[in-house]
Amino acid sequence: MTAFIPIPRDTAPPRARMWGEWPRAAWGVGRLALSGRKLADAPRGDGRGVLVLPGMFNGDLSNVALRRYLDTLGYRSYRWELGRNCGTRAIGMDGERLVERVEQVAAETGGPITLVGISLGGIMARLMAHRRPDLVRSVVTIVSPYAGPATATNVWRSFEWYTGQKIGDPAVVAMAAEVARPLPCPATAIWSPTDGLVNGWNCHSEDEAGCRAVRVDTSHVGAQLNPDVLRIVAEVLATEQADQAVATRASNARNS
Repeated sequence: MTAFIPIPRDTAPPRARMWGEWPRAAWGVGRLALSGRKLADAPRGDGRGVLVLPGMFNGDLSNVALRRYLDTLGYRSYRWELGRNCGTRAIGMDGERLVERVEQVAAETGGPITLVGISLGGIMARLMAHRRPDLVRSVVTIVSPYAGPATATNVWRSFEWYTGQKIGDPAVVAMAAEVARPLPCPATAIWSPTDGLVNGWNCHSEDEAGCRAVRVDTSHVGAQLNPDVLRIVAEVLATEQADQAVATRASNARNS
C-alpha cells in the first residue's frame, strides 16, 4: 500500500485533491461494474437488520448499490426514509426522527441492528449508538470525519448553508463531542488518506477502544460505490458475526 504523509488534523485536504474527487468517483463506479466476482465471494450474512444512512446532500437512492449488495449476502438492509440528508432538518433538532426510524427497524427485525453511515450519515450513526445503545448492535462509518474539527474539511461552509446550523453553535459543538466519544458497541471506521473533501485522518481515532480503523484508497464522493469499500463492509459484518458466535459459545460453556 502506498505510504501517505498525514496532514495535520486541523487542516483540510489540498484543493487539488478536492477537484480530483469527481473523476476518481467515476473511476470507482466503473470498477464496480467489473467487480462482480470479487464481491460475490464475500462471506454470507446472518440475516441481521442493517440501516444505511446517506451522506450530506444525498438520500436513499445514493446507496442503492450498497443495500442491494448487503441483501444478496443475506442481510436485511433498510433505507433511512428521511429524504436528503440535510442534518437536523432531516433527523430533527435532537435526532428524534432518526431515533424513531431506528426503533422501527429494530422492531421489525426483532433485535438490535447495525448502522452503516456514509460521511455525515456515519456521524449520525454514532449519535444513535449513544442515544439508543439498546437498539444498535454495531456501527460502520464510511469516510465520516467524526474525530476532528469541522473546519478540517472542504465542505464545512456547505454544511452550514445546507443544514442551517453553524459549526460554532453550542448545540452543534456539544453534539460533535458526544459523537466523538467512544461508542458502547463494536464499531469500524473506514477511512481514506486520499480523501479530497474531508481530512481522512479525522475519520478514525487511534485511541478509541472497540473501534477498528480500516484504511482504503477511495474518493469521498461515491465512496459507497467503490467495490473495495463494499467488500470491506461485507468482511467487517462477517467478522462481527463470527466474534458474536465465539462469545455466545463461551457464554454457553460457562453456564453449562
